[in-house]
Amino acid sequence: MVKTVTSKQLEYTGKIQPKLGDRDDNGQIMYPYLPNDELIEAVNLAIYLERPLLLKGDPGCGKTRLARAVAHELDLPLEAWYIKSTTRAKDGLYSYDAVGRLRDAQLAATGRIIKDEDIPRINNPASYIKWGALGIAFQNTQRTVVLIDEIDKADIDFPNDLLLELDEQRIIVDETGENIQAKAPPIVFITSNDEKELPDAFLRRCLFHYVEFPSIPKLVEIVNSHFPTAPEGLINKAVARFLKLRDDMTKDKGEAGKKVSTSELIDWFRVLRKYPEDEVLAKLELDGKLPYAGVLLKTWDDHLRYLRESRGR
Repeated sequence: MVKTVTSKQLEYTGKIQPKLGDRDDNGQIMYPYLPNDELIEAVNLAIYLERPLLLKGDPGCGKTRLARAVAHELDLPLEAWYIKSTTRAKDGLYSYDAVGRLRDAQLAATGRIIKDEDIPRINNPASYIKWGALGIAFQNTQRTVVLIDEIDKADIDFPNDLLLELDEQRIIVDETGENIQAKAPPIVFITSNDEKELPDAFLRRCLFHYVEFPSIPKLVEIVNSHFPTAPEGLINKAVARFLKLRDDMTKDKGEAGKKVSTSELIDWFRVLRKYPEDEVLAKLELDGKLPYAGVLLKTWDDHLRYLRESRGR
């Protein structure tokens, strides 16, 4: 029997990082995640209080990747639920294949195809249930990290439809009448890009943390963790040019566009590393043209705003 892990046994430090080239259980490459002290504290409060942690911040600031980092360090399973505009709250709990059961029942009634050993399955509604991220997590004997990503994409009623599950940590299966109480409280991370307001009843059940844009030393550390063999001078110069762009693009509060993000900095630096260092260093001069601007500037308005700023120097 697997021993249930309690909240007192778990503490996230942010110090245990994957090695270069490591992949998770889904085969995706893992990268270092370097949280600040405030974010580490917020994670540990959520673990201790057994409350969801609602994360907000600029797109690309690392909200989504936090759940994977916590699961990696604490060696816990991860269940991810990526929200779309058509997603229903029930999708994260379970789905019931009523059409499949009706089809099988009709086949059984006519004596076609169905084997005798399939009859008990057809007569059992639970056989037609497929569990979602929270449904799986509630039935694990080990604590599970659950990511509910971009909750603000869903319908306005979506958050309130999860109040019972997040507050009391249980699921009621309508088709079977089963009441499933979480065997081990999941560690739930919920991200939002503030596309719409979340209801007060939902917010009361969450802890909250705003993921701040990293400081200059932290940005340098983040880039270095992704590119450990890159020259220090190149990293410092690239970060300085990136921050100058970010500052220029947000000077005018009335027309500030999308802020360039940490994830875009990583992509941009990956492109810079394709070319000889001396060539790249020359291109990064502050009074020169921004190299490979399309990696950072994603709209025509941003390009125009950048051109106005650069010509005004």
